[in-house]
Amino acid sequence: MSARTLTFEIFRYDPFDPEDKPTTQQYQLEEAPGMTVFVALKLIRETQDPSLQFDFVCRAGICGSCAMVINGKPTLACRTLTSQYEGGTIKLMPLPGFELIGDLSVNTGKFMRSLSERVGAWLHREKEHNIDAMEQKMDPHLAESIYETDRCIECGCCVAGCATAQMRETFLGAVGFNKVARFALDDRDHRSVDDFYHIIGDEDGVFGCMTLLGCADNCPKDLNHQAQIGYLRRKLALHPRIL
Repeated sequence: MSARTLTFEIFRYDPFDPEDKPTTQQYQLEEAPGMTVFVALKLIRETQDPSLQFDFVCRAGICGSCAMVINGKPTLACRTLTSQYEGGTIKLMPLPGFELIGDLSVNTGKFMRSLSERVGAWLHREKEHNIDAMEQKMDPHLAESIYETDRCIECGCCVAGCATAQMRETFLGAVGFNKVARFALDDRDHRSVDDFYHIIGDEDGVFGCMTLLGCADNCPKDLNHQAQIGYLRRKLALHPRIL
């Protein structure tokens, strides 16, 4: 049985070229067993068009760099098999909501760094930590809950799949809520409910979420975003500012 021919319709645009305009370009490629969209893109760049821009690092679904919109769904190219598309036509677009570098490449790093600074994504302690002190014990269940939030690879798929984030650039989104929940859970972080209220207690925070759960539907790591949003809402529910 001969291998089928795949057709890729790929978004092309160089935002740094004032004369360039957004378009799509078709490429055809013979499918191989177990081929992923990432492997196909790599072959296209090596054998047909070296100017094609897309990102990758680990090729194992860990770094999140190869996130893009594949046939309308934000996901990771390295974990997406071409065999799942029966028609053989695969349309690739860059993630919306991020600064475009070129073609399928977007600047998620700039977005994630700004978000981390905005929510203070580090341990806030009342006094300087003594590096010579014995490591603080942690309840295993709490450690597991924190680990679940730390599984986020910051790929941006939740942002691309969130209707609120696409309508309002200032909305924190699921990745922002996940960062806040990680430190709100951690008993080594000395911030109060009032401190977290100032970060997420408005329409740009958890109370602006429409709970459409596009974040959960598109998360390649299957993080329980709904649980984190619910946890933060409950944490703030009795805050005196909203009573």
